[in-house]
Amino acid sequence: MSKVGIASYGITKFSMEDSKIESVLLESTKKLFDDTPNLSRKDIDAVLVSTNNNSKYLSAILSEMSGIEPKIAHSIESLCNSGTNSIVSAYSYIASGLADVVLVSGAERYDSTGQILEWDNSRGEFKHPIFWASIFTKAYKREFSITDEQLALVSAKNHKQSQHNPYALSKKVYSLKEIINSKKLTDDLRLLDCSRPCTGGASILLASEDSCKKFTDNPIWITGIGQKTMSAGFTKNMAFSSMESTQYAALSALKMSKHSVMDVNVAEVHDAFAVCEPMALESIGFTDKGKGMDMIKELHTTNNFKINPRGGLIGAGHPLGATGIAQTIEITQQLQSNAEKRQVENAKIGLVHNMSAAATSSTVLVLER
Repeated sequence: MSKVGIASYGITKFSMEDSKIESVLLESTKKLFDDTPNLSRKDIDAVLVSTNNNSKYLSAILSEMSGIEPKIAHSIESLCNSGTNSIVSAYSYIASGLADVVLVSGAERYDSTGQILEWDNSRGEFKHPIFWASIFTKAYKREFSITDEQLALVSAKNHKQSQHNPYALSKKVYSLKEIINSKKLTDDLRLLDCSRPCTGGASILLASEDSCKKFTDNPIWITGIGQKTMSAGFTKNMAFSSMESTQYAALSALKMSKHSVMDVNVAEVHDAFAVCEPMALESIGFTDKGKGMDMIKELHTTNNFKINPRGGLIGAGHPLGATGIAQTIEITQQLQSNAEKRQVENAKIGLVHNMSAAATSSTVLVLER
Protein backbone atom coordinates (compact mmCIF):
# COMPACT_ATOMS: atom_id res chain seq x y z
CA MET A 1 0.00 0.00 0.00
CA SER A 2 1.28 3.43 -0.95
CA LYS A 3 2.20 5.76 1.90
CA VAL A 4 -0.13 8.68 2.56
CA GLY A 5 1.40 12.00 3.46
CA ILE A 6 0.66 15.60 4.31
CA ALA A 7 1.87 17.83 1.50
CA SER A 8 0.59 21.28 2.46
CA TYR A 9 -1.70 23.23 4.78
CA GLY A 10 -3.30 26.61 5.43
CA ILE A 11 -4.79 28.09 8.58
CA THR A 12 -6.62 31.27 9.57
CA LYS A 13 -6.27 33.29 12.77
CA PHE A 14 -8.79 32.09 15.35
CA SER A 15 -10.97 35.03 16.40
CA MET A 16 -14.43 36.19 17.42
CA GLU A 17 -15.11 37.72 14.00
CA ASP A 18 -18.58 37.45 12.50
CA SER A 19 -17.44 35.86 9.23
CA LYS A 20 -19.52 33.63 6.97
CA ILE A 21 -18.59 29.96 7.16
CA GLU A 22 -17.95 29.89 3.39
CA SER A 23 -15.47 32.76 3.71
CA VAL A 24 -13.58 31.03 6.51
CA LEU A 25 -13.30 27.81 4.48
CA LEU A 26 -12.11 29.72 1.44
CA GLU A 27 -9.50 31.72 3.38
CA SER A 28 -7.59 28.69 4.69
CA THR A 29 -7.92 26.93 1.32
CA LYS A 30 -6.50 29.96 -0.48
CA LYS A 31 -3.55 30.03 1.94
CA LEU A 32 -2.86 26.37 1.18
CA PHE A 33 -2.79 27.02 -2.58
CA ASP A 34 -0.67 30.16 -2.16
CA ASP A 35 1.93 28.13 -0.22
CA THR A 36 1.95 25.25 -2.76
CA PRO A 37 2.99 26.72 -6.11
CA ASN A 38 3.20 23.32 -7.85
CA LEU A 39 -0.41 22.47 -6.93
CA SER A 40 -3.07 22.86 -9.62
CA ARG A 41 -6.81 22.86 -9.04
CA LYS A 42 -6.95 19.92 -11.45
CA ASP A 43 -4.68 17.85 -9.17
CA ILE A 44 -7.35 17.56 -6.48
CA ASP A 45 -9.55 14.46 -6.67
CA ALA A 46 -11.61 14.98 -3.53
CA VAL A 47 -12.76 17.85 -1.30
CA LEU A 48 -13.92 17.04 2.23
CA VAL A 49 -15.38 19.71 4.52
CA SER A 50 -15.34 19.33 8.31
CA THR A 51 -17.92 21.43 10.11
CA ASN A 52 -20.79 21.33 12.59
CA ASN A 53 -22.33 24.41 11.02
CA ASN A 54 -25.86 23.85 9.72
CA SER A 55 -25.05 25.23 6.26
CA LYS A 56 -25.63 22.63 3.55
CA TYR A 57 -23.63 21.48 0.52
CA LEU A 58 -20.46 23.20 1.73
CA SER A 59 -18.05 20.81 0.00
CA ALA A 60 -19.55 21.65 -3.39
CA ILE A 61 -19.68 25.35 -2.52
CA LEU A 62 -16.00 25.38 -1.45
CA SER A 63 -15.07 23.46 -4.61
CA GLU A 64 -16.79 26.00 -6.83
CA MET A 65 -15.34 28.99 -4.97
CA SER A 66 -11.86 27.46 -5.24
CA GLY A 67 -12.14 26.46 -8.90
CA ILE A 68 -11.98 22.71 -8.16
CA GLU A 69 -14.09 20.01 -9.86
CA PRO A 70 -13.48 16.98 -7.63
CA LYS A 71 -14.56 13.38 -8.25
CA ILE A 72 -15.54 13.12 -4.57
CA ALA A 73 -16.99 15.92 -2.42
CA HIS A 74 -18.88 15.73 0.86
CA SER A 75 -19.05 17.08 4.40
CA ILE A 76 -18.23 15.28 7.65
CA GLU A 77 -19.84 16.11 11.00
CA SER A 78 -18.98 14.30 14.21
CA LEU A 79 -18.87 17.10 16.77
CA CYS A 80 -15.40 17.97 18.05
CA ASN A 81 -13.42 15.26 16.23
CA SER A 82 -14.90 16.07 12.82
CA GLY A 83 -11.48 17.34 11.70
CA THR A 84 -9.45 14.21 12.36
CA ASN A 85 -12.30 11.99 11.14
CA SER A 86 -12.16 13.94 7.86
CA ILE A 87 -8.42 13.27 7.69
CA VAL A 88 -9.08 9.56 8.28
CA SER A 89 -11.61 9.60 5.42
CA ALA A 90 -9.12 11.36 3.13
CA TYR A 91 -6.43 8.81 4.07
CA SER A 92 -8.84 5.98 3.25
CA TYR A 93 -9.71 7.39 -0.18
CA ILE A 94 -6.02 7.60 -1.08
CA ALA A 95 -5.05 4.23 0.42
CA SER A 96 -7.91 2.53 -1.47
CA GLY A 97 -6.94 4.13 -4.79
CA LEU A 98 -10.20 6.09 -5.16
CA ALA A 99 -8.28 9.37 -4.96
CA ASP A 100 -4.68 10.51 -5.23
CA VAL A 101 -4.86 14.03 -3.77
CA VAL A 102 -7.46 15.15 -1.21
CA LEU A 103 -8.17 18.62 0.19
CA VAL A 104 -9.62 18.59 3.72
CA SER A 105 -10.97 21.92 4.96
CA GLY A 106 -12.57 22.58 8.33
CA ALA A 107 -14.25 25.68 9.73
CA GLU A 108 -16.59 26.92 12.42
CA ARG A 109 -18.07 30.21 13.59
CA TYR A 110 -17.83 31.65 17.09
CA ASP A 111 -21.57 31.05 17.63
CA SER A 112 -21.54 27.37 16.68
CA THR A 113 -21.10 25.12 19.71
CA GLY A 114 -22.00 21.94 17.84
CA GLN A 115 -25.08 19.82 18.12
CA ILE A 116 -26.66 19.23 21.51
CA LEU A 117 -28.07 15.71 21.49
CA GLU A 118 -31.75 16.21 22.25
CA TRP A 119 -32.45 12.48 22.05
CA ASP A 120 -30.23 11.72 25.03
CA ASN A 121 -32.84 12.25 27.72
CA SER A 122 -30.66 10.57 30.34
CA ARG A 123 -28.95 13.94 30.71
CA GLY A 124 -32.18 15.63 31.77
CA GLU A 125 -31.64 19.36 31.46
CA PHE A 126 -27.85 18.99 31.60
CA LYS A 127 -27.10 18.82 27.88
CA HIS A 128 -24.48 21.58 27.64
CA PRO A 129 -20.81 20.39 27.54
CA ILE A 130 -19.98 22.22 30.78
CA PHE A 131 -22.09 19.66 32.66
CA TRP A 132 -20.21 16.56 31.49
CA ALA A 133 -16.97 18.48 32.02
CA SER A 134 -18.06 19.28 35.55
CA ILE A 135 -18.82 15.59 36.22
CA PHE A 136 -15.39 14.61 34.81
CA THR A 137 -13.67 17.27 36.94
CA LYS A 138 -15.44 16.25 40.14
CA ALA A 139 -14.72 12.54 39.54
CA TYR A 140 -11.06 13.10 38.65
CA LYS A 141 -10.39 15.40 41.61
CA ARG A 142 -12.08 12.99 44.02
CA GLU A 143 -10.36 9.81 42.76
CA PHE A 144 -6.82 11.23 42.65
CA SER A 145 -7.01 13.92 45.36
CA ILE A 146 -6.39 16.74 42.86
CA THR A 147 -7.03 20.35 43.88
CA ASP A 148 -8.43 23.26 41.87
CA GLU A 149 -4.99 24.89 42.15
CA GLN A 150 -3.34 21.87 40.53
CA LEU A 151 -5.86 21.72 37.68
CA ALA A 152 -5.37 25.43 37.03
CA LEU A 153 -1.85 24.57 35.81
CA VAL A 154 -3.36 23.18 32.59
CA SER A 155 -4.90 26.51 31.64
CA ALA A 156 -1.83 28.46 32.81
CA LYS A 157 0.49 26.28 30.69
CA ASN A 158 -1.65 26.37 27.57
CA HIS A 159 -2.36 30.11 27.63
CA LYS A 160 1.39 30.67 28.10
CA GLN A 161 2.27 28.44 25.14
CA SER A 162 -0.41 30.02 22.92
CA GLN A 163 1.42 33.36 23.07
CA HIS A 164 3.93 31.85 20.62
CA ASN A 165 1.13 30.81 18.23
CA PRO A 166 0.26 33.64 15.80
CA TYR A 167 -3.11 32.02 15.02
CA ALA A 168 -4.29 31.59 18.63
CA LEU A 169 -7.35 33.24 20.14
CA SER A 170 -5.71 33.86 23.53
CA LYS A 171 -3.72 37.05 23.88
CA LYS A 172 -2.87 36.80 27.58
CA VAL A 173 -0.90 34.76 30.08
CA TYR A 174 -2.93 34.00 33.22
CA SER A 175 -1.74 33.40 36.78
CA LEU A 176 -3.08 30.50 38.82
CA LYS A 177 -4.93 33.01 41.00
CA GLU A 178 -6.64 34.58 37.97
CA ILE A 179 -7.72 31.15 36.71
CA ILE A 180 -9.09 30.01 40.08
CA ASN A 181 -10.89 33.35 40.57
CA SER A 182 -12.42 33.44 37.09
CA LYS A 183 -16.20 33.23 36.74
CA LYS A 184 -17.66 30.13 38.37
CA LEU A 185 -19.83 28.11 35.95
CA THR A 186 -20.54 25.06 38.13
CA ASP A 187 -19.26 23.84 41.50
CA ASP A 188 -16.16 22.39 39.82
CA LEU A 189 -15.72 24.46 36.66
CA ARG A 190 -14.55 28.03 36.10
CA LEU A 191 -14.48 30.05 32.91
CA LEU A 192 -10.71 29.78 32.44
CA ASP A 193 -10.91 25.99 32.81
CA CYS A 194 -12.70 25.95 29.44
CA SER A 195 -11.76 26.23 25.79
CA ARG A 196 -13.73 28.83 23.85
CA PRO A 197 -15.74 28.48 20.63
CA CYS A 198 -14.45 30.87 17.99
CA THR A 199 -14.30 31.58 14.28
CA GLY A 200 -11.50 29.75 12.54
CA GLY A 201 -10.52 27.60 9.59
CA ALA A 202 -7.82 25.08 8.72
CA SER A 203 -7.08 23.19 5.51
CA ILE A 204 -4.71 20.31 4.85
CA LEU A 205 -3.65 18.48 1.68
CA LEU A 206 -3.19 14.71 1.77
CA ALA A 207 -1.61 12.85 -1.12
CA SER A 208 -0.11 9.53 -2.15
CA GLU A 209 3.65 9.10 -1.83
CA ASP A 210 4.44 10.00 -5.44
CA SER A 211 2.15 13.03 -5.50
CA CYS A 212 3.32 14.25 -2.08
CA LYS A 213 6.83 14.59 -3.43
CA LYS A 214 5.58 16.78 -6.30
CA PHE A 215 4.23 19.36 -3.87
CA THR A 216 6.79 19.40 -1.05
CA ASP A 217 10.38 18.50 -0.29
CA ASN A 218 9.44 17.80 3.32
CA PRO A 219 6.35 15.55 3.45
CA ILE A 220 5.02 14.24 6.76
CA TRP A 221 3.64 10.69 6.72
CA ILE A 222 0.54 9.42 8.50
CA THR A 223 1.70 6.06 9.88
CA GLY A 224 -0.95 5.31 12.50
CA ILE A 225 -4.71 5.77 12.80
CA GLY A 226 -7.02 4.80 15.64
CA GLN A 227 -10.69 5.62 16.05
CA LYS A 228 -13.15 4.36 18.64
CA THR A 229 -16.76 5.33 19.28
CA MET A 230 -18.20 4.02 22.54
CA SER A 231 -21.61 5.71 22.48
CA ALA A 232 -23.30 9.06 21.98
CA GLY A 233 -24.55 9.64 25.52
CA PHE A 234 -21.85 10.17 28.13
CA THR A 235 -23.77 8.11 30.71
CA LYS A 236 -22.44 5.00 28.92
CA ASN A 237 -18.87 5.77 30.04
CA MET A 238 -17.32 3.06 32.20
CA ALA A 239 -15.77 5.75 34.42
CA PHE A 240 -15.74 9.54 34.61
CA SER A 241 -12.05 9.80 35.52
CA SER A 242 -10.58 8.18 32.38
CA MET A 243 -11.22 8.07 28.63
CA GLU A 244 -11.92 4.56 27.40
CA SER A 245 -12.34 5.51 23.73
CA THR A 246 -9.02 7.40 23.83
CA GLN A 247 -7.24 4.34 25.23
CA TYR A 248 -8.58 2.12 22.42
CA ALA A 249 -7.81 4.68 19.69
CA ALA A 250 -4.27 5.31 20.95
CA LEU A 251 -3.47 1.59 21.15
CA SER A 252 -4.74 1.09 17.58
CA ALA A 253 -2.83 4.06 16.15
CA LEU A 254 0.44 3.17 17.90
CA LYS A 255 0.16 -0.49 16.86
CA MET A 256 -0.39 0.52 13.22
CA SER A 257 2.61 2.88 13.36
CA LYS A 258 4.81 0.18 14.97
CA HIS A 259 5.77 2.61 17.75
CA SER A 260 5.16 2.88 21.47
CA VAL A 261 3.95 6.02 23.20
CA MET A 262 7.49 6.48 24.55
CA ASP A 263 8.67 7.13 20.98
CA VAL A 264 6.39 10.18 20.63
CA ASN A 265 8.29 13.48 20.80
CA VAL A 266 5.39 15.93 20.57
CA ALA A 267 1.61 15.65 20.93
CA GLU A 268 -1.60 17.61 20.59
CA VAL A 269 -4.25 16.39 23.03
CA HIS A 270 -7.87 17.50 23.23
CA ASP A 271 -8.07 19.84 26.24
CA ALA A 272 -11.62 21.05 25.69
CA PHE A 273 -11.64 21.53 29.47
CA ALA A 274 -8.65 21.56 31.84
CA VAL A 275 -9.37 18.12 33.28
CA CYS A 276 -9.30 16.57 29.80
CA GLU A 277 -5.54 17.07 29.42
CA PRO A 278 -4.35 14.93 32.35
CA MET A 279 -7.04 12.35 31.60
CA ALA A 280 -5.93 12.15 27.96
CA LEU A 281 -2.24 11.88 28.88
CA GLU A 282 -3.06 8.97 31.18
CA SER A 283 -5.40 7.24 28.72
CA ILE A 284 -2.91 7.52 25.84
CA GLY A 285 -0.19 6.13 28.08
CA PHE A 286 2.16 9.10 28.46
CA THR A 287 1.95 8.68 32.23
CA ASP A 288 0.41 6.40 34.85
CA LYS A 289 -3.19 6.75 35.95
CA GLY A 290 -3.58 9.67 38.34
CA LYS A 291 -0.15 11.10 37.44
CA GLY A 292 -1.20 13.39 34.57
CA MET A 293 -0.95 16.54 36.66
CA ASP A 294 2.59 15.63 37.75
CA MET A 295 3.61 15.49 34.09
CA ILE A 296 1.85 18.79 33.31
CA LYS A 297 3.52 20.53 36.26
CA GLU A 298 6.93 19.32 35.07
CA LEU A 299 6.27 20.53 31.51
CA HIS A 300 5.01 23.91 32.73
CA THR A 301 7.86 24.63 35.14
CA THR A 302 10.55 23.61 32.60
CA ASN A 303 8.91 25.41 29.63
CA ASN A 304 8.75 22.09 27.77
CA PHE A 305 6.38 22.38 24.79
CA LYS A 306 5.96 18.62 24.25
CA ILE A 307 2.22 18.64 24.97
CA ASN A 308 -0.07 21.14 23.19
CA PRO A 309 2.69 23.43 21.90
CA ARG A 310 0.24 25.72 20.07
CA GLY A 311 -1.66 26.30 23.34
CA GLY A 312 -4.15 23.47 23.04
CA LEU A 313 -7.84 24.18 22.65
CA ILE A 314 -7.80 26.30 25.82
CA GLY A 315 -5.17 28.69 24.46
CA ALA A 316 -5.67 28.48 20.71
CA GLY A 317 -9.48 28.39 20.73
CA HIS A 318 -11.89 25.66 19.64
CA PRO A 319 -13.64 26.15 16.28
CA LEU A 320 -15.06 22.62 16.27
CA GLY A 321 -14.73 21.66 12.59
CA ALA A 322 -11.25 23.13 12.31
CA THR A 323 -9.77 21.89 15.60
CA GLY A 324 -8.57 18.42 14.59
CA ILE A 325 -7.08 19.79 11.37
CA ALA A 326 -5.34 22.62 13.25
CA GLN A 327 -3.92 20.07 15.70
CA THR A 328 -2.59 18.01 12.78
CA ILE A 329 -1.08 21.11 11.15
CA GLU A 330 0.74 21.90 14.42
CA ILE A 331 2.29 18.42 14.56
CA THR A 332 3.20 18.68 10.87
CA GLN A 333 4.98 21.99 11.52
CA GLN A 334 6.78 20.49 14.52
CA LEU A 335 8.04 17.53 12.48
CA GLN A 336 9.14 19.87 9.69
CA SER A 337 10.98 22.04 12.26
CA ASN A 338 8.78 25.00 11.23
CA ALA A 339 7.19 25.76 14.62
CA GLU A 340 9.47 28.70 15.43
CA LYS A 341 9.35 29.63 19.16
CA ARG A 342 7.10 26.64 19.87
CA GLN A 343 9.54 24.16 18.35
CA VAL A 344 10.17 20.92 20.23
CA GLU A 345 13.81 19.96 19.63
CA ASN A 346 14.46 17.07 17.25
CA ALA A 347 10.79 16.10 16.87
CA LYS A 348 10.54 13.03 14.63
CA ILE A 349 7.31 11.36 15.74
CA GLY A 350 4.12 13.20 16.69
CA LEU A 351 0.65 12.27 17.92
CA VAL A 352 -2.75 13.95 17.54
CA HIS A 353 -5.63 13.20 19.94
CA ASN A 354 -9.04 14.61 19.05
CA MET A 355 -12.28 13.58 20.75
CA SER A 356 -16.00 14.28 20.85
CA ALA A 357 -18.18 15.12 23.82
CA ALA A 358 -17.20 13.31 27.03
CA ALA A 359 -14.69 11.14 25.14
CA THR A 360 -17.63 9.16 23.78
CA SER A 361 -15.59 9.05 20.55
CA SER A 362 -11.84 9.54 20.05
CA THR A 363 -9.49 9.71 17.07
CA VAL A 364 -5.70 9.37 17.33
CA LEU A 365 -3.19 9.93 14.52
CA VAL A 366 0.54 9.15 14.52
CA LEU A 367 2.68 11.27 12.19
CA GLU A 368 6.35 10.84 11.19
CA ARG A 369 8.87 12.79 9.20
